[in-house]
Amino acid sequence: MEIQNFSQLLIFSSFIGLVGWTINNQIGRTQLKVKSREDWVIDATGLTIQGILIPLLQATLVYWLYQYLLPTQQGDVKISLIPAFIVSFVVVDYLYYWNHRLLHTKFLWKVHQVHHTVTQMDVLGTSRNTLWTSLLIVYLWIHTLLLYLLTDPTGYLLGVSLTSALDLWRHSSLIIPANTRLYQFLSSWLILPQDHAWHHCRENYNYGANLKLWDKLHGTYYESKKLPSIIGIPSSLNLFQKLLFPF
Repeated sequence: MEIQNFSQLLIFSSFIGLVGWTINNQIGRTQLKVKSREDWVIDATGLTIQGILIPLLQATLVYWLYQYLLPTQQGDVKISLIPAFIVSFVVVDYLYYWNHRLLHTKFLWKVHQVHHTVTQMDVLGTSRNTLWTSLLIVYLWIHTLLLYLLTDPTGYLLGVSLTSALDLWRHSSLIIPANTRLYQFLSSWLILPQDHAWHHCRENYNYGANLKLWDKLHGTYYESKKLPSIIGIPSSLNLFQKLLFPF
């Protein structure tokens, strides 16, 4: 219970901190002012689903599903803290890389395109999606499965919370200057906000969540220390279509 509380606190603190930074930053305030009412509705809906409904779904229906399918395996997998963290932060990250690439295929792009209608890197747009797109994200299923199987989920939950916090930061406009030591340390291996901004500019690059390794390994990495001048794609979908597409 303590590690669950810590995990939730880290994610919530990251979100509040990034929102606070955005409000106090002149560029961030300008971005918030130009957001349309439709954008506010879609982003608020996405954050509610991702922050409240999905965790609730994981704790109930998905967890019950694994109890039904694997009734004798609950808590059977014994992994120490560091390996469990690596599974969460690295192995699941690789699964997400391919999950993300799948969302960019012709079959699923029409659903995922809603996420790419953001026109500025904005922490509030992190979870912009249709109401049901989260069902297609590997996190919903794999996190619940491993938390069900692990004897001690502490290390795994730490990886989950760090990944979630980085996801919020990656979608924000809080950029680490390229001339700093922190940038030099992080830029060689971690997906930074500018890397993900280029994903929202050139959709076929920088699919990774945590690590650049997967994009570099599979030839989908695009590097630039600067932010793209224009991000996002035009869309003819109205508000209800963006929330419910294709239904």
